[in-house]
Amino acid sequence: MARNLKPRHKASRRFGENVADTVKSPLAKKPYKSGVHGAKKTFAKVSEYGRQLMEKQKAKAIYGILERQFVLTFNKAQKMTGDVSNNLLILLETRLDNVIFRAGFAPTRRLARQLVNHGHFTIDGKKTDIPSYTVKTGQVIKVKDNKVAKGYWKDLNVDKKDKETREVPGWLVVDNKSYTVTIGGIPNENELPKNIETHLIVDFYSR
Repeated sequence: MARNLKPRHKASRRFGENVADTVKSPLAKKPYKSGVHGAKKTFAKVSEYGRQLMEKQKAKAIYGILERQFVLTFNKAQKMTGDVSNNLLILLETRLDNVIFRAGFAPTRRLARQLVNHGHFTIDGKKTDIPSYTVKTGQVIKVKDNKVAKGYWKDLNVDKKDKETREVPGWLVVDNKSYTVTIGGIPNENELPKNIETHLIVDFYSR
């Protein structure tokens, strides 16, 4: 399956925002674009088309998906009832790999995607290894029993304090003891990320 393997720290510097999910932001030391002339171009004027393109690219970088899959997601959002901007964010947020990240089971979306690909989870008792799978209200995601006592999960279990202090969105119900995530509903407008100007993405695809 296609993956976005571009350097995440370079992307963060290009967008002026930490899109790598890392605790340490690459912008702390170098708050400008990468490259020899990066610092000089920090305040370069950007056209409206450039803003729209940049916002689309930023959203793709945050969720770690490529153009074809992003277009398919946008087309699906258009066919749903309601606001296209909110629909797009809801579809991105309810991807299985993003849910694993939001639940605190992985420190980055990239690692969450890898865990899903390697078959670490079941949904309602059935193995699911598709990162783009859209979760639905009432479904229960669980780490497979044969994975919990070894490898990544055994090490993660040591760091319970850190897991418990992570902010989990209200539409997810996480049980750290049983390694389960219950989908309590779909994210409402207040629970959707505020760092993506989706109206610019809608304008980009509406040209």
